Amino acid sequence: MTSAIDQFLLYLATERGLSDNYQLSTRRSLESFAEWAKAEYRVTEPGGISIEHLTEYLADRKKTGLAASSLRLEVIALKIFYRFLAGRGVVGKDVAEQLDSPRLERYLPETLNEPAIQQLLESIDTVQPLGRRDRAILELLYASGLRVSELTNARLEALHLEEGVIRVTGKGNKTRLVPVGGAARDAIRDYLDNERPKLVGKKTGSHLFLSKRGGKLTTQRIWQIVKERARMAGLDENVYPHLLRHSFATHLLSNGADLRVIQELLGHADIATTQIYTHVDQKRLKQVHRQFHPRG
Repeated sequence: MTSAIDQFLLYLATERGLSDNYQLSTRRSLESFAEWAKAEYRVTEPGGISIEHLTEYLADRKKTGLAASSLRLEVIALKIFYRFLAGRGVVGKDVAEQLDSPRLERYLPETLNEPAIQQLLESIDTVQPLGRRDRAILELLYASGLRVSELTNARLEALHLEEGVIRVTGKGNKTRLVPVGGAARDAIRDYLDNERPKLVGKKTGSHLFLSKRGGKLTTQRIWQIVKERARMAGLDENVYPHLLRHSFATHLLSNGADLRVIQELLGHADIATTQIYTHVDQKRLKQVHRQFHPRG
């Protein structure tokens, strides 16, 4: 089983080009199943696994309190693993083909309304140390809907302020061009001209946003910056980087943007992932109707 898992992970890395995090998550899922099969049934070969083994393992995982979303990832890992093994002739039959993914509860993402976004951004005093950097960070998160990892990895050579776009690398190492709005361009230009040069050190690379010591900002530090700035702005909401991404998509949709365009901007591989924002917008419309309609 170990050899088969290694072979499969090599395939994911070299032929599919999937991210390191995805490979690591898949390896954990498969190795957990392999350990269970060996301990419970002394099965150490992938060909010795049946659909009954798979369903019993998943039932055991569910009993331990594993969330439906995590259980779904376990199912996906097993399905693509056995599809790969059957396709390569390592096993005679794809025993995981009949596995059903557990239904997920759909939670509507939180968002900030437009006045709250404006309050957050305009509360940042750019005269104070790191104010220009932090304003540029929050402006870009909201203007372009970037993931926090995309922001931390953004480099100077990927930014084209004249054209108003930035090139980012998202999940699965997929690269996309994302527009940068006028307010964000102004904030970034102010930061690049007046603050970033003061942060540059001997070992500074080409990352767009720098720490006060001249290094690359971590995702944890971006989270801290966003939360600190929200607290200083007097916002009661739980504000975090991905909330600005949700707000970006929801505000685009509510102002008439096409769902396919939003999908491209967010870098979603499947439009089903983007469609959750239609539910958010419908919820907002219902609230407005109840508030303002005479018989709402």
